[in-house]
Amino acid sequence: MAEQGRPRQETMSSAERLGAVMMGQRPDRIPILPFAGGFCAKVIGIPIARIYDDPEKSFWAQIWTQELIGYDGGPMFGYASFGAWEFGGEIKMPSSEWEQAPIITKHPARTPEEVDALEIPDVETAGFYPMALEFARIQQQFGMPIQVMPIGGFTPAGNIAGLDKMCRWMVKQPEVAHKLLRKTVVFAKKVVDYYLDTFSPYPMSVMSGEASAANQIISPRQFEEFAFPYIKEMHEYYLEHGLTSIFAHICGEQNLNLPHWRKLPWGPAPILSFGHEVDLTKAMEVFPDAVVAGNVEPRVIQEGTWQEVYELAKTCIERAKYHPRGYMLMAGCDVPPQAPVFNIYALKKAVMDFGFYD
Repeated sequence: MAEQGRPRQETMSSAERLGAVMMGQRPDRIPILPFAGGFCAKVIGIPIARIYDDPEKSFWAQIWTQELIGYDGGPMFGYASFGAWEFGGEIKMPSSEWEQAPIITKHPARTPEEVDALEIPDVETAGFYPMALEFARIQQQFGMPIQVMPIGGFTPAGNIAGLDKMCRWMVKQPEVAHKLLRKTVVFAKKVVDYYLDTFSPYPMSVMSGEASAANQIISPRQFEEFAFPYIKEMHEYYLEHGLTSIFAHICGEQNLNLPHWRKLPWGPAPILSFGHEVDLTKAMEVFPDAVVAGNVEPRVIQEGTWQEVYELAKTCIERAKYHPRGYMLMAGCDVPPQAPVFNIYALKKAVMDFGFYD
Protein backbone atom coordinates (compact mmCIF):
# COMPACT_ATOMS: atom_id res chain seq x y z
CA MET A 1 0.00 0.00 0.00
CA ALA A 2 1.13 3.58 -0.59
CA GLU A 3 2.84 5.40 2.24
CA GLN A 4 0.46 6.94 4.68
CA GLY A 5 0.58 10.73 4.64
CA ARG A 6 -1.56 13.71 3.91
CA PRO A 7 -4.43 12.55 1.65
CA ARG A 8 -4.48 13.97 -1.84
CA GLN A 9 -7.25 16.48 -2.40
CA GLU A 10 -9.65 16.13 -5.29
CA THR A 11 -10.08 19.40 -7.17
CA MET A 12 -12.77 18.30 -9.65
CA SER A 13 -16.27 16.91 -9.39
CA SER A 14 -16.98 13.59 -11.09
CA ALA A 15 -18.70 15.40 -13.98
CA GLU A 16 -15.73 17.75 -14.41
CA ARG A 17 -13.29 14.83 -14.25
CA LEU A 18 -15.11 12.80 -16.87
CA GLY A 19 -15.57 15.89 -19.02
CA ALA A 20 -11.86 16.65 -18.92
CA VAL A 21 -10.96 13.16 -20.11
CA MET A 22 -13.53 13.36 -22.90
CA MET A 23 -12.01 16.67 -24.03
CA GLY A 24 -8.50 15.24 -24.12
CA GLN A 25 -7.46 17.14 -21.00
CA ARG A 26 -5.78 15.77 -17.89
CA PRO A 27 -8.05 15.59 -14.83
CA ASP A 28 -6.96 15.80 -11.20
CA ARG A 29 -6.99 12.00 -10.96
CA ILE A 30 -7.97 8.93 -12.94
CA PRO A 31 -11.76 8.51 -13.09
CA ILE A 32 -13.32 5.28 -11.77
CA LEU A 33 -16.18 3.59 -13.64
CA PRO A 34 -16.94 0.29 -11.91
CA PHE A 35 -19.55 -1.01 -14.41
CA ALA A 36 -21.93 -2.02 -11.62
CA GLY A 37 -25.59 -3.06 -11.98
CA GLY A 38 -26.86 -5.86 -9.77
CA PHE A 39 -24.11 -5.02 -7.27
CA CYS A 40 -25.86 -1.70 -6.58
CA ALA A 41 -29.11 -3.50 -5.80
CA LYS A 42 -27.31 -5.66 -3.25
CA VAL A 43 -25.69 -2.62 -1.65
CA ILE A 44 -28.98 -0.82 -0.99
CA GLY A 45 -30.98 -3.97 -0.21
CA ILE A 46 -33.39 -4.39 -3.12
CA PRO A 47 -33.84 -7.42 -5.42
CA ILE A 48 -31.37 -7.52 -8.32
CA ALA A 49 -34.32 -7.67 -10.74
CA ARG A 50 -35.16 -4.05 -9.88
CA ILE A 51 -32.01 -2.92 -11.70
CA TYR A 52 -33.56 -4.23 -14.92
CA ASP A 53 -37.33 -3.86 -14.52
CA ASP A 54 -37.74 -0.67 -12.50
CA PRO A 55 -35.97 2.34 -14.07
CA GLU A 56 -36.48 4.65 -11.10
CA LYS A 57 -35.22 2.16 -8.50
CA SER A 58 -32.34 1.25 -10.81
CA PHE A 59 -31.35 4.89 -11.18
CA TRP A 60 -31.34 5.60 -7.47
CA ALA A 61 -29.61 2.35 -6.51
CA GLN A 62 -26.75 3.33 -8.79
CA ILE A 63 -26.67 6.95 -7.59
CA TRP A 64 -26.62 5.99 -3.92
CA THR A 65 -23.93 3.34 -4.42
CA GLN A 66 -21.83 5.87 -6.30
CA GLU A 67 -22.21 8.33 -3.43
CA LEU A 68 -21.38 5.67 -0.83
CA ILE A 69 -18.13 4.50 -2.45
CA GLY A 70 -17.09 7.66 -4.24
CA TYR A 71 -16.54 6.51 -7.81
CA ASP A 72 -17.29 8.61 -10.87
CA GLY A 73 -19.42 6.67 -13.35
CA GLY A 74 -23.09 7.54 -13.51
CA PRO A 75 -26.14 5.28 -13.88
CA MET A 76 -26.48 2.95 -16.88
CA PHE A 77 -29.39 0.80 -17.99
CA GLY A 78 -28.95 -2.37 -20.03
CA TYR A 79 -27.84 -5.97 -20.10
CA ALA A 80 -26.03 -8.36 -22.45
CA SER A 81 -29.07 -10.45 -23.47
CA PHE A 82 -30.68 -7.68 -25.50
CA GLY A 83 -32.48 -8.80 -28.63
CA ALA A 84 -34.41 -11.92 -27.70
CA TRP A 85 -37.25 -10.22 -25.82
CA GLU A 86 -37.41 -7.31 -28.25
CA PHE A 87 -37.94 -9.64 -31.24
CA GLY A 88 -40.65 -11.68 -29.54
CA GLY A 89 -38.80 -14.09 -27.27
CA GLU A 90 -38.94 -14.35 -23.51
CA ILE A 91 -36.60 -13.55 -20.64
CA LYS A 92 -36.51 -14.23 -16.92
CA MET A 93 -35.48 -11.52 -14.50
CA PRO A 94 -32.75 -12.52 -12.00
CA SER A 95 -34.26 -14.03 -8.88
CA SER A 96 -31.48 -15.86 -7.01
CA GLU A 97 -28.43 -14.38 -5.35
CA TRP A 98 -26.20 -15.85 -8.10
CA GLU A 99 -28.19 -14.55 -11.06
CA GLN A 100 -26.68 -11.30 -12.22
CA ALA A 101 -28.89 -10.17 -15.12
CA PRO A 102 -31.91 -11.20 -17.21
CA ILE A 103 -31.74 -14.70 -18.73
CA ILE A 104 -33.21 -15.73 -22.08
CA THR A 105 -35.81 -18.48 -21.66
CA LYS A 106 -37.17 -18.52 -25.22
CA HIS A 107 -35.31 -17.59 -28.40
CA PRO A 108 -37.71 -16.17 -31.01
CA ALA A 109 -35.99 -17.55 -34.15
CA ARG A 110 -34.47 -21.03 -33.94
CA THR A 111 -35.05 -22.00 -37.58
CA PRO A 112 -34.42 -20.30 -40.94
CA GLU A 113 -38.17 -20.06 -41.41
CA GLU A 114 -38.54 -18.23 -38.11
CA VAL A 115 -35.77 -15.84 -39.15
CA ASP A 116 -37.71 -15.12 -42.35
CA ALA A 117 -40.85 -14.44 -40.32
CA LEU A 118 -39.24 -12.03 -37.86
CA GLU A 119 -40.75 -8.57 -38.03
CA ILE A 120 -38.87 -5.42 -37.09
CA PRO A 121 -40.20 -4.39 -33.66
CA ASP A 122 -41.83 -1.12 -32.70
CA VAL A 123 -39.32 0.73 -30.51
CA GLU A 124 -42.01 2.14 -28.20
CA THR A 125 -43.28 -1.32 -27.21
CA ALA A 126 -40.36 -3.68 -27.88
CA GLY A 127 -39.21 -5.65 -24.85
CA PHE A 128 -36.84 -3.62 -22.72
CA TYR A 129 -37.22 -0.32 -24.57
CA PRO A 130 -40.23 1.20 -22.77
CA MET A 131 -38.20 0.98 -19.56
CA ALA A 132 -35.01 2.17 -21.28
CA LEU A 133 -36.85 5.24 -22.52
CA GLU A 134 -38.19 5.92 -19.02
CA PHE A 135 -34.63 5.65 -17.69
CA ALA A 136 -33.47 8.12 -20.36
CA ARG A 137 -36.10 10.61 -19.21
CA ILE A 138 -34.81 10.30 -15.64
CA GLN A 139 -31.26 10.91 -16.86
CA GLN A 140 -32.50 13.99 -18.70
CA GLN A 141 -34.39 15.20 -15.63
CA PHE A 142 -31.16 15.18 -13.61
CA GLY A 143 -29.02 16.77 -16.32
CA MET A 144 -27.07 13.64 -17.23
CA PRO A 145 -26.25 12.60 -20.81
CA ILE A 146 -28.74 10.07 -22.13
CA GLN A 147 -27.41 6.59 -22.84
CA VAL A 148 -28.59 5.11 -26.14
CA MET A 149 -28.25 1.32 -26.40
CA PRO A 150 -29.19 0.10 -29.88
CA ILE A 151 -29.54 -3.62 -30.63
CA GLY A 152 -27.63 -4.49 -33.75
CA GLY A 153 -25.01 -7.06 -34.68
CA PHE A 154 -23.65 -10.43 -33.71
CA THR A 155 -24.47 -10.51 -29.98
CA PRO A 156 -28.19 -9.68 -30.35
CA ALA A 157 -28.43 -12.06 -33.33
CA GLY A 158 -27.04 -14.81 -31.11
CA ASN A 159 -29.56 -13.88 -28.44
CA ILE A 160 -32.43 -14.08 -30.94
CA ALA A 161 -31.47 -17.45 -32.42
CA GLY A 162 -29.41 -18.93 -29.62
CA LEU A 163 -25.65 -18.73 -29.92
CA ASP A 164 -25.41 -22.41 -30.80
CA LYS A 165 -27.71 -21.92 -33.80
CA MET A 166 -25.93 -18.77 -34.87
CA CYS A 167 -22.57 -20.53 -34.87
CA ARG A 168 -23.96 -23.44 -36.93
CA TRP A 169 -25.52 -21.07 -39.45
CA MET A 170 -22.21 -19.21 -39.87
CA VAL A 171 -20.64 -22.47 -41.03
CA LYS A 172 -23.48 -24.26 -42.84
CA GLN A 173 -26.01 -21.56 -43.77
CA PRO A 174 -24.23 -18.19 -43.74
CA GLU A 175 -27.03 -16.57 -45.71
CA VAL A 176 -29.39 -17.21 -42.77
CA ALA A 177 -26.91 -15.68 -40.33
CA HIS A 178 -26.55 -12.57 -42.49
CA LYS A 179 -30.32 -12.25 -42.90
CA LEU A 180 -30.75 -12.24 -39.12
CA LEU A 181 -27.85 -9.83 -38.65
CA ARG A 182 -29.41 -7.46 -41.17
CA LYS A 183 -32.71 -7.43 -39.27
CA THR A 184 -30.95 -6.54 -36.02
CA VAL A 185 -29.23 -3.60 -37.72
CA VAL A 186 -32.47 -2.33 -39.26
CA PHE A 187 -34.01 -2.34 -35.79
CA ALA A 188 -30.94 -0.71 -34.20
CA LYS A 189 -31.20 2.17 -36.67
CA LYS A 190 -34.86 2.58 -35.75
CA VAL A 191 -33.80 2.83 -32.10
CA VAL A 192 -31.26 5.54 -32.91
CA ASP A 193 -33.85 7.45 -34.94
CA TYR A 194 -36.40 7.21 -32.13
CA TYR A 195 -33.97 8.56 -29.50
CA LEU A 196 -32.93 11.41 -31.79
CA ASP A 197 -36.55 12.31 -32.58
CA THR A 198 -37.49 12.16 -28.89
CA PHE A 199 -34.52 13.78 -27.13
CA SER A 200 -32.42 15.71 -29.64
CA PRO A 201 -30.63 18.13 -29.22
CA TYR A 202 -30.14 16.91 -25.62
CA PRO A 203 -26.64 15.37 -25.13
CA MET A 204 -26.52 11.62 -25.77
CA SER A 205 -23.87 8.91 -25.81
CA VAL A 206 -24.18 5.56 -27.53
CA MET A 207 -23.24 2.10 -26.25
CA SER A 208 -21.35 -0.25 -28.57
CA GLY A 209 -19.56 -3.57 -28.11
CA GLU A 210 -19.77 -7.28 -28.80
CA ALA A 211 -19.84 -9.76 -25.92
CA SER A 212 -20.53 -12.89 -27.98
CA ALA A 213 -17.95 -12.07 -30.67
CA ALA A 214 -15.04 -12.86 -28.36
CA ASN A 215 -12.40 -15.32 -29.54
CA GLN A 216 -13.58 -17.87 -26.99
CA ILE A 217 -16.61 -18.24 -29.31
CA ILE A 218 -15.73 -17.18 -32.87
CA SER A 219 -12.51 -16.92 -34.86
CA PRO A 220 -11.01 -13.64 -36.14
CA ARG A 221 -12.07 -14.65 -39.66
CA GLN A 222 -15.65 -15.13 -38.49
CA PHE A 223 -15.47 -11.81 -36.65
CA GLU A 224 -14.37 -10.14 -39.88
CA GLU A 225 -17.29 -11.61 -41.84
CA PHE A 226 -20.15 -11.74 -39.35
CA ALA A 227 -19.43 -9.01 -36.78
CA PHE A 228 -17.19 -6.29 -38.20
CA PRO A 229 -19.35 -5.15 -41.17
CA TYR A 230 -22.39 -4.64 -38.96
CA ILE A 231 -20.50 -2.82 -36.19
CA LYS A 232 -18.96 -0.59 -38.85
CA GLU A 233 -22.34 0.16 -40.39
CA MET A 234 -23.78 1.11 -37.02
CA HIS A 235 -20.80 3.30 -36.08
CA GLU A 236 -21.11 5.12 -39.39
CA TYR A 237 -24.81 5.62 -38.69
CA TYR A 238 -24.12 7.03 -35.21
CA LEU A 239 -21.58 9.51 -36.50
CA GLU A 240 -23.67 10.56 -39.51
CA HIS A 241 -26.53 11.38 -37.15
CA GLY A 242 -24.47 13.36 -34.67
CA LEU A 243 -23.93 10.69 -32.00
CA THR A 244 -20.21 11.27 -31.71
CA SER A 245 -19.73 10.02 -28.13
CA ILE A 246 -19.26 6.24 -28.36
CA PHE A 247 -18.62 3.97 -25.38
CA ALA A 248 -17.64 0.44 -26.45
CA HIS A 249 -17.13 -2.55 -24.19
CA ILE A 250 -14.83 -4.99 -26.00
CA CYS A 251 -15.74 -7.95 -23.83
CA GLY A 252 -13.76 -11.13 -23.19
CA GLU A 253 -10.81 -12.56 -25.12
CA GLN A 254 -10.63 -10.30 -28.16
CA ASN A 255 -6.89 -9.97 -28.73
CA LEU A 256 -7.07 -11.43 -32.25
CA ASN A 257 -10.03 -9.18 -33.10
CA LEU A 258 -8.30 -5.94 -32.11
CA PRO A 259 -6.99 -5.15 -35.62
CA HIS A 260 -10.59 -5.20 -36.85
CA TRP A 261 -11.83 -3.03 -33.99
CA ARG A 262 -9.03 -0.59 -34.86
CA LYS A 263 -10.44 -0.11 -38.40
CA LEU A 264 -13.86 1.08 -37.17
CA PRO A 265 -14.91 4.72 -37.33
CA TRP A 266 -14.89 5.97 -33.76
CA GLY A 267 -15.50 9.69 -33.74
CA PRO A 268 -13.51 12.27 -31.78
CA ALA A 269 -13.62 10.93 -28.21
CA PRO A 270 -14.40 7.21 -27.91
CA ILE A 271 -14.09 5.31 -24.63
CA LEU A 272 -13.04 1.68 -25.08
CA SER A 273 -13.22 -0.69 -22.12
CA PHE A 274 -11.63 -4.14 -22.18
CA GLY A 275 -12.01 -7.45 -20.42
CA HIS A 276 -9.11 -8.60 -18.28
CA GLU A 277 -8.05 -10.94 -21.09
CA VAL A 278 -6.73 -7.96 -23.09
CA ASP A 279 -3.57 -6.40 -21.68
CA LEU A 280 -3.92 -2.65 -21.27
CA THR A 281 -0.49 -2.06 -22.79
CA LYS A 282 -1.66 -3.82 -25.95
CA ALA A 283 -4.92 -1.88 -25.92
CA MET A 284 -3.05 1.42 -25.74
CA GLU A 285 -0.81 0.41 -28.64
CA VAL A 286 -3.76 -0.50 -30.84
CA PHE A 287 -5.94 2.49 -29.84
CA PRO A 288 -3.67 5.51 -29.33
CA ASP A 289 -6.52 7.95 -30.06
CA ALA A 290 -9.13 6.45 -27.72
CA VAL A 291 -9.69 6.74 -23.99
CA VAL A 292 -8.79 3.30 -22.64
CA ALA A 293 -10.72 1.84 -19.70
CA GLY A 294 -10.36 -1.33 -17.67
CA ASN A 295 -9.81 -3.93 -16.60
CA VAL A 296 -9.67 -5.48 -13.11
CA GLU A 297 -10.86 -9.09 -13.32
CA PRO A 298 -14.44 -9.44 -12.00
CA ARG A 299 -13.75 -12.90 -10.56
CA VAL A 300 -11.07 -11.42 -8.29
CA ILE A 301 -13.39 -8.56 -7.33
CA GLN A 302 -15.91 -11.14 -6.10
CA GLU A 303 -13.68 -13.92 -4.75
CA GLY A 304 -10.40 -12.20 -3.90
CA THR A 305 -9.31 -10.21 -0.91
CA TRP A 306 -9.44 -6.45 -0.99
CA GLN A 307 -5.63 -6.47 -1.05
CA GLU A 308 -5.69 -8.52 -4.28
CA VAL A 309 -8.19 -6.13 -5.86
CA TYR A 310 -6.07 -3.18 -4.74
CA GLU A 311 -2.92 -4.66 -6.29
CA LEU A 312 -4.66 -5.44 -9.59
CA ALA A 313 -6.00 -1.89 -9.71
CA LYS A 314 -2.54 -0.52 -8.95
CA THR A 315 -1.10 -2.57 -11.83
CA CYS A 316 -3.74 -1.23 -14.22
CA ILE A 317 -3.03 2.33 -13.10
CA GLU A 318 0.73 1.93 -13.52
CA ARG A 319 0.29 0.55 -17.05
CA ALA A 320 -2.26 3.01 -18.37
CA LYS A 321 -2.17 6.17 -16.26
CA TYR A 322 -0.22 8.18 -18.82
CA HIS A 323 -1.94 6.93 -21.95
CA PRO A 324 -1.90 10.09 -24.10
CA ARG A 325 -5.65 10.10 -24.77
CA GLY A 326 -6.61 9.26 -21.19
CA TYR A 327 -7.39 6.31 -18.93
CA MET A 328 -10.30 5.28 -16.68
CA LEU A 329 -10.14 2.48 -14.10
CA MET A 330 -12.92 -0.10 -14.49
CA ALA A 331 -13.75 -3.70 -13.77
CA GLY A 332 -13.17 -5.91 -16.81
CA CYS A 333 -16.94 -6.47 -17.06
CA ASP A 334 -20.02 -6.05 -14.89
CA VAL A 335 -19.18 -6.12 -11.17
CA PRO A 336 -20.58 -9.37 -9.68
CA PRO A 337 -23.52 -8.69 -7.34
CA GLN A 338 -21.98 -10.72 -4.52
CA ALA A 339 -18.70 -8.79 -4.55
CA PRO A 340 -17.80 -7.41 -1.11
CA VAL A 341 -18.43 -3.68 -0.93
CA PHE A 342 -14.94 -3.12 0.42
CA ASN A 343 -13.47 -4.71 -2.71
CA ILE A 344 -15.09 -1.94 -4.77
CA TYR A 345 -13.76 0.61 -2.33
CA ALA A 346 -10.32 -0.92 -2.97
CA LEU A 347 -10.57 0.41 -6.54
CA LYS A 348 -11.15 3.90 -5.17
CA LYS A 349 -8.35 3.47 -2.63
CA ALA A 350 -5.88 2.48 -5.36
CA VAL A 351 -6.79 5.56 -7.39
CA MET A 352 -6.48 7.83 -4.36
CA ASP A 353 -3.02 6.36 -3.67
CA PHE A 354 -1.65 6.10 -7.22
CA GLY A 355 -4.03 7.80 -9.63
CA PHE A 356 -3.42 11.52 -9.09
CA TYR A 357 -1.63 13.54 -11.75
CA ASP A 358 1.17 15.79 -10.54
